[in-house]
Amino acid sequence: MQLKQLVKSLPHEPTPEKIRDQALYKELGLREEEYGHIVRHLGRLPNWTEVGIYSVMWSEHCSYKHSKALLRKFPTQGPRVLQGPGEGAGVIDIGDHLAVVFKIESHNHPSAIEPFQGAATGVGGIIRDVFSMGARPVALLNSLRFGELTSPRVRYLFEHVVAGIAHYGNCIGIPTVGGEVVFDPAYDGNPLVNAMCVGILEHDKLQKGIAKGVGNPVIYVGASTGRDGIHGATFASEELNEASEEKRPAVQVGDPFMEKLLLEACMEMVDQGLLLGIQDMGAAGLTCSSAEMAAKGEHGMELNLDLVPQREKGMTPYEIMLSESQERMLLVVEKGMEEKVKAICDKWGLQSAVIGHVTGDQRYRLYFQGELVADIPVKTLVDDAPCYAPEQKVPDYYRENETICPVEQVKDVDPQEALLQVVSSVNMASKRWVYQQYDHMIRTSTAVRPGSDAAVIVIRGTDKALAMSTDGNGRYVYLDPEQGGRIAVAEAARNVVCAGAEPLGLTDCLNFGNPEKPEVYWQFAQAIEGMSAACRELETPVVGGNVSLYNETKGQAIYPTPIVGMVGLIEKREHITTQAFKAPGDVILLLGETDAELGGSELQYLVTGKISGRPPRLDLEKERNVQQTVLRAIRSGWVRSAHDLAEGGLALALAESCIDGKLGAHVSLETDLAPVVHLFSESQSRILLTVSKENVDHVRTLAEENGVACTVLGEVTDHPELTIQVNGQVVIHQPIAKLTQRWEEAIPCAMSPSSI
Repeated sequence: MQLKQLVKSLPHEPTPEKIRDQALYKELGLREEEYGHIVRHLGRLPNWTEVGIYSVMWSEHCSYKHSKALLRKFPTQGPRVLQGPGEGAGVIDIGDHLAVVFKIESHNHPSAIEPFQGAATGVGGIIRDVFSMGARPVALLNSLRFGELTSPRVRYLFEHVVAGIAHYGNCIGIPTVGGEVVFDPAYDGNPLVNAMCVGILEHDKLQKGIAKGVGNPVIYVGASTGRDGIHGATFASEELNEASEEKRPAVQVGDPFMEKLLLEACMEMVDQGLLLGIQDMGAAGLTCSSAEMAAKGEHGMELNLDLVPQREKGMTPYEIMLSESQERMLLVVEKGMEEKVKAICDKWGLQSAVIGHVTGDQRYRLYFQGELVADIPVKTLVDDAPCYAPEQKVPDYYRENETICPVEQVKDVDPQEALLQVVSSVNMASKRWVYQQYDHMIRTSTAVRPGSDAAVIVIRGTDKALAMSTDGNGRYVYLDPEQGGRIAVAEAARNVVCAGAEPLGLTDCLNFGNPEKPEVYWQFAQAIEGMSAACRELETPVVGGNVSLYNETKGQAIYPTPIVGMVGLIEKREHITTQAFKAPGDVILLLGETDAELGGSELQYLVTGKISGRPPRLDLEKERNVQQTVLRAIRSGWVRSAHDLAEGGLALALAESCIDGKLGAHVSLETDLAPVVHLFSESQSRILLTVSKENVDHVRTLAEENGVACTVLGEVTDHPELTIQVNGQVVIHQPIAKLTQRWEEAIPCAMSPSSI
């Protein structure tokens, strides 16, 4: 039966019949059954604009159709949570009528094709997510993954991604204070670029992306719309392949100076109480922002696309709606407030335009050149996207790894050579080459700079500070997704605890391969199980985040890599703690227990060229007890330095604290393990502390009360050497200067032309 056509189809676009008969919707990423759902929702055949709108709104990037069911397992509520998932960013109360606003998101595929702009616009997008909540952005972080630096292509990607991040953050004037970088062959064809932004908000300034009030104007503010970024959301929802290079025009071009003007104008509107709703035009551009605002407000919306500011001639409704041009916001205000909004935009040199109004019928209507070109029930775009639960299958490699013993692979390695190898590894070495390109001191609120366990930003006008960290270990998650998921959460929390902060909550970026492959979906489901368990035990709710799937190249998936962005509260600035050893004579303590756990470790990879076996196991009760012990000890004023033991184990942690503090250390261990195993095991729930001699007993008593093992390892010295004895025998004796040189030069050497 021929369905009645209610909306205009443009002459140069395929007709609704041609779209159906030639299955052109598949070119936009829609499945046959999804197209059938659209026809039923509309009661007719959709035109090209409508198919395009559904395709981006129902893409993986926007609808989370393969992840929505699993994400419900995350705890998202807590006594401090003011806004959980569902808005631009999460919001957590920090007292004194203030809140912290934060989110992390991916820009992986764009960065693989155009690394500078892909990374830069990823930073711009996450900043807009935060200030669209009414918050003033105060800090940026990132989490990066690349292939091995022996590859010229990888060096190119690394160099230009870092440059793009630096360009945007430095120009807009927000300090980039922390992050992490990992190199592994698993990311050769598909780098990961995850950007995080943190902001501060007064409670009564909180904004939401909602359209309400029939007749209220819908206002476009910011840069003009061009053809850049069209179908960016769809591009992010498919695997990379040879044709991906042809998608280069889909990568947007960012303008941080325009974003600065947009930020200040929006902050002024928030201060004046003008906004009913505000949302960033991010993924899927004007389509996603307008449709989501209308759906959340239980209203409809009519837009006149002729009024949308455009920088290119002849743009079609399809192009206008799907463009992902940067530095744009969509606002809803009370009718009559249009001139006040325009005056603020004019003051900041921004264009603004009333492009539509809110309606009461929950329809999404678009007009172009006097014709109705789309008429869609708005809820079907946002709430009725398909939801899939693919088959899960345990991968063969997982079972095979059960019988592998990583300890046997490294037991004959000399500890001294192992330390030199590990400290010279680009994964364990200093990331100064990266963060020296970032302005991390602008705004003069940075109390702990990049390089320690967590960055710290002070909150002006108070004695409080915020600690923040990004963390994740794809090797662990690959070897055991459930344990790896637990560790990602626990280590991020441990990092902020080592800075003297109470973990408040987290945002996550879940980077995985093709979810339609049973083995990948099993990894995804297991990782979320582990993360959820850790969040509940550590009382760190998930308040927002991003899912990035289809991270594959030529059918080969990346390691499953959930990244956790954790924020913690320091009540008094005097509690701010770093990993650097502070003074000769301080006693070095180790909290937690060391087992023979080398699966997925840096030492295993350096020795064998691959990872295998099982990763460390994480006991969540022990983890909680260790963190609470350290936090209480810091707040009691007993702790001089604190450093999380993670990749590289005890030996690397000692070396890092010596290097940062420009001091030496003498350590003596008694153990039943082989020296190299004890020193480079990556057992979890361990923290290295230094305390003055008079406070040793205080810390040991506190640890005993919490059921935490506390071992005296030795003391900090003014001799610039690291000496480690195991069972009475010196196994490591290295000048700090030599360790420092190797640690600091690893990445610059790998990036220099002479290394090619």
